[in-house]
Amino acid sequence: MGRQYFLIQPLSFPVPVQTYGLRLLYASRNFTVIKMPRITSDDFNKIVAEEMPWAHEVGFVADRLGPGEAICRLPYSDSFLRPGGTVSGPTMMMLADATMYAVVLSAIGHVPLAVTTNFNINFLRKPSQNDLVAEGKAIKVGRRLAIMEVTIFSKSDHDPVAHATGTYSIPPDHK
Repeated sequence: MGRQYFLIQPLSFPVPVQTYGLRLLYASRNFTVIKMPRITSDDFNKIVAEEMPWAHEVGFVADRLGPGEAICRLPYSDSFLRPGGTVSGPTMMMLADATMYAVVLSAIGHVPLAVTTNFNINFLRKPSQNDLVAEGKAIKVGRRLAIMEVTIFSKSDHDPVAHATGTYSIPPDHK
C-alpha cells in the first residue's frame, strides 16, 4: 500500500487525537506516534474538483480526513428537496458514497480506480433543511476490498438521519 506516514510529537496528555482526525498508535513517556492519513482533506477536495464534477457542482467538501476516517459536508440547497419538503434519498446516497471514497483514499492513497461494489443505506428520519454532515470510517481495509460505514446528520441535529454501509474494490496494482 505504499508508504506509511507518521507524526512523532512530544508527549503531552491529553493528546487531542480526535480533534485532528489522527489515530494514536503508540505512546511512551517521551513521545507519541500518530498515524497520518494517506491524503489530506485539501488533496481530496482537489480530487473532487478535478475527477468528481457531480459532487463538486453541488458543493460537496471533505472537512477532515484521518487514516480510514472522513467527515464531509454537503451544503443545503432547495434543489435537493423532493415533494414533501425533505432532502431526497439520492442526495444522501451521493453524500454517503463520496464520503466512503474519501475514507478509502485516506487509507490507501489516491487510487482512481477504487470503486463501489456494494452500497446499502437506511433512511432513519427526515433531515432538517440544513447542511448534511457525513461521518465515515473504515471497518476493514484489506488488499482488495475496503468495508466502510457512514452516518449522516443534519448540521442542526445530533440524531442521525441515515446510515450507510459499503464495500469498495481496490485494484490489485494500486501501489
